Amino acid sequence: MANIEQDRWSRVKGRLRSSVGEDVYSSWFARMDLESVQPESVHLSVPTRFLKSWIQTHYSDKVLTCWQAEMPEVHRIDLTVRTAMRCAAPVKEAPAPVEQRRDDGRPAPELRATAIAPVSASHDALGGSPLDPRLTFGSFVIGRSNTLAHAAARQVAEGRRGDAVMFNPLYIHAGVGLGKTHLLQAVTWAGNSGTERKVLYLTAEKFMYGFVAALKTQTALAFKEALRGIDVLVIDDLQFLQGKTTQAEFCHTLNALIDAGRQVVIAADRPPSDLESLDERVRSRLAGGLVVEMASLGEELRLGILKSRVLAARAHHASFDVPAPVLDYLARTITHNGRDLEGAINRLLAHSKLNAQPVTLEMAEREVRDLIRPQEPKRIKIEDIQRVVARQYNVSRSDLLSSRRTANVVRPRQVAMYLAKTLTLRSLPEIGRRFGGRDHTTVLHAVRKIEALVAKDVALSDEVELLKRQLQE
Repeated sequence: MANIEQDRWSRVKGRLRSSVGEDVYSSWFARMDLESVQPESVHLSVPTRFLKSWIQTHYSDKVLTCWQAEMPEVHRIDLTVRTAMRCAAPVKEAPAPVEQRRDDGRPAPELRATAIAPVSASHDALGGSPLDPRLTFGSFVIGRSNTLAHAAARQVAEGRRGDAVMFNPLYIHAGVGLGKTHLLQAVTWAGNSGTERKVLYLTAEKFMYGFVAALKTQTALAFKEALRGIDVLVIDDLQFLQGKTTQAEFCHTLNALIDAGRQVVIAADRPPSDLESLDERVRSRLAGGLVVEMASLGEELRLGILKSRVLAARAHHASFDVPAPVLDYLARTITHNGRDLEGAINRLLAHSKLNAQPVTLEMAEREVRDLIRPQEPKRIKIEDIQRVVARQYNVSRSDLLSSRRTANVVRPRQVAMYLAKTLTLRSLPEIGRRFGGRDHTTVLHAVRKIEALVAKDVALSDEVELLKRQLQE
């Protein structure tokens, strides 16, 4: 009877391979085993919870159909996760061809390790993205705009394996050059300083590269399991994550790590709700952790960064000095981001050393003039628009998001939608979603309606301009 069951199982696997293709079969079904066959059900097993969840979600009907082609009386597939004791037991069944290629003759419990090893060797993504040795907690300058982000990152870095995770994921967002990457790399350096935990730092591009490379070499399953073995996964520049397949894999990795109590740290240039290219489920999971914004650098913090960069430069150039008036000038006029501040110090250092001249205010004004950018307009959020409009028209924000059609709510809602379209870069569908899940055609109608009224109604035009000034101040 056992041989009959195994023959059937081999034919079922052959049907699966033909149905889903070699790549998919190798990733999801090559390590599925037959446990038993009952009159109306079949019991199968896989080595990990993630595999079980994925197959049940995406391929349960296909597996059942392939079995029913062999045994029409089968109406249910039971899928379980093999325990360590079950895996350690001698395997009597003859492995399928793909399994023979994967098996190296060692006991079953070591399959996970042997599967990960070739992936680690062939995919440098699992070695992480390059780290800058200068980007540590010791060189991070703390100010009002980044205190919470720094404290949260520090808490993650100081955690130990087995500790309860306080917030997961930790999501840090900020504009360019405000310290996101510095904090994430500091977490990685600190976390890997001992041997207890494995912290992996990846840019979103590196994550995409690693996943695509694993697909091409038919080692996707091992790549995924290797990622799920990380204690702390750090992903930088999430806004660059592209491709439905890659995003889906990121979502599953995120869920698997969080569900297993592993820490995830993510940085992007905008909050989760504004990552329109990502699936709604991913955005929701990201927003469920601790979301921290690193605001623009205040003048006091800019001065602190400049002083720290001068001290760092002195470690290699002992005679380098920047007078206090020059530092004050740089802190006051270079307001864009921290990278411009570092660039200014590098220019002064180069000019001073190459020309053998001391740093003066006149030299600084000349050398950094292209770094002094006009003040950027305030970044306005849809939530700010809703709050200001609701206050102006004496309605609540929930009224603006509701389905109420009374005149005292419809007009403020249309004004808010109009301002969202003219003062932000959000698309019509995104604006509609942020106004109670409305269709983009509703937003377009509101925008055109207010545009037409503003052109002929002076009072409304003045109201709209007042609202714009309040939002931009």
